[in-house]
Amino acid sequence: MAEAYIYDAVRTPRGRGKADGALHSVQPVHLLTTVLKHLRERNNLDTSLVDDVIMGCVTPIGEQGADIARTAVIEAGYAESVAGVQLNRFCSSGLEAINMAAARIMSGQEDLLIAGGVESMSRVPMGSDGGALFMNPQIVAQHKIVPQGISADLIATKHSYSRTDVDTYAAESYRRAVEAQHDRRFSRSLVAIEDELGTTLLDYDEGVRPGTTVESLGKLNPAFEKIGQMGLDALALMKYPALTHISHVHHAGNSSQIVDGAAGILIGSKEMGEKLGLKPRARIRGFAVIGTEPTIMLTGPVPATQKVLKRAGMTMNDIDLFEVNEAFAAIPMFFMEQLGADHGKLNVNGGAIALGHPLGATGAIITATLLDELERRDLTTGLATLCIGGGMGVATVFERVG
Repeated sequence: MAEAYIYDAVRTPRGRGKADGALHSVQPVHLLTTVLKHLRERNNLDTSLVDDVIMGCVTPIGEQGADIARTAVIEAGYAESVAGVQLNRFCSSGLEAINMAAARIMSGQEDLLIAGGVESMSRVPMGSDGGALFMNPQIVAQHKIVPQGISADLIATKHSYSRTDVDTYAAESYRRAVEAQHDRRFSRSLVAIEDELGTTLLDYDEGVRPGTTVESLGKLNPAFEKIGQMGLDALALMKYPALTHISHVHHAGNSSQIVDGAAGILIGSKEMGEKLGLKPRARIRGFAVIGTEPTIMLTGPVPATQKVLKRAGMTMNDIDLFEVNEAFAAIPMFFMEQLGADHGKLNVNGGAIALGHPLGATGAIITATLLDELERRDLTTGLATLCIGGGMGVATVFERVG
């Protein structure tokens, strides 16, 4: 079986996903086009050799509809022969795109692909595409489907994470992100977004908030308590009758920020890299996806990590750095508790709580962050994992080369 190598990684800044965010005026196709152009220019890329562009997008309607990957390929001026496809595995879509590209290279059917994702959450609101999983009353009632915030609070309740516990984790995420931004640790992968006149609109992650503390987070009201009292807590507790209540500990400050952003990873075979004179940065050791109980929904990173490590013949001790998407503070906390991961090796530059979670792009963004940090620290192996709506998890192991 052929091996899949990563040759480059590019991402946009993450802009606050609101009407006053720096990227709100930018259409999502422009975010993605910027990424594709930079990948071409940085690598002197003959785009006619690119077989496909695979992009995750969780809300593929309106401006993000009509196969935004192919649209961006055309708009970026790539060769006409380059195809494009959009996929949706909820929050893991960006990493799923990378895994799909790797599999196609490993199979020997293709030689060079770009994988990643895009989400403009300020222009195409989360959930605006609807869907039976969350809106069909029969499915919701039968399978006890609740909003992810209720699921996160359910995890915290089941595992006795207090409000102070989750706020302490979140404050550390902010501290690390502030430090990483100050030290320009994201500079290798990050490219600015400009308008049509070449004026820079944003060249840093906009959501980082210096001075965030446990005390300041403690002033925020729980985000999911009211909807829980409207019957959703009772629905979840029908699946978990051993619990008497759900403690609502998550809020805007210890949950992932809504942001805009895009990312792209250049992935190819060894032979194609040699043909193009590109130096590989890492190879993809293995990847795994798994389904989990859909009410609690967000525990998937643990079994997905166990599955990929077993497949790769590795243990947790073989991993130098972890990127665990911070959809809510309870998710990485649960990961560390269940798998014995050292917090000193996990989300070392902060995570989505401090930096943002542009749904379809996040998996590719944390991959870029992971590769950059492995190189900065001269380490070898990294694992990226995300929880997924509907009860799933995905994990991928990367190994530096060269």
